[in-house]
Amino acid sequence: MFYVFGIHGPMYQGGPDRLSQIAAVRGVQRPSGLRASSSGIESQEAQARNPDLLHHLTARAQGAVSAYLGTKQGPKEERKRLYLVRDVMTRGAVTVTPELTVEQAWQVLASKKIAQAPVLDAQQRVVGLLLRADMAPLALLPEPGALRDAIALAKRPVTEAMLSPVPAVAEDTDLRRVAHVLLDTGLPGLPVTDDLGHLSGFISRTDILRAVASDPPLDLWG
Repeated sequence: MFYVFGIHGPMYQGGPDRLSQIAAVRGVQRPSGLRASSSGIESQEAQARNPDLLHHLTARAQGAVSAYLGTKQGPKEERKRLYLVRDVMTRGAVTVTPELTVEQAWQVLASKKIAQAPVLDAQQRVVGLLLRADMAPLALLPEPGALRDAIALAKRPVTEAMLSPVPAVAEDTDLRRVAHVLLDTGLPGLPVTDDLGHLSGFISRTDILRAVASDPPLDLWG
């Protein structure tokens, strides 16, 4: 089950197919970071210019294959497969409130080493999602006068920088459906809530990837 929550409360409850028809959700774009990282092409060119690096990466890949093959010799116990959001979600997710400034929220996310946080209202209901990539903290900006608009953004409330309305998902939702929604929206993850928007956790791309690489295995094809 998927939901959409905004400042004024619930806006949608249903499956992922109709979720993509909601203009507010369909319009979500994957944000660009404050400082862009190297592209995949640049990374490939760097490897081509540095054969030692390529050799090192190849060696690491061989080591990973050897480690994987080694696990095949382990115990043959029946293992529970992971199917649902509750199997891989992060509980006790870090949250922020709408009244914080963007600069204050940046400090919260940076101190916890996370890239996003659900925004909760006074009733502890999800009203938005704040992405660190959408924020420009004062500490990383040039001297005042060079980028006055960016500095003004850092002083504004979280409500002016967060994504809202924001999709959310129930704990008993199939992980494959979540993966499709993350691809469709470009979001890094979704708040996990009940039908009223009360937060129980967060599921991110990292959670899903970690589950793919972990034991017991994530079942995306069963």
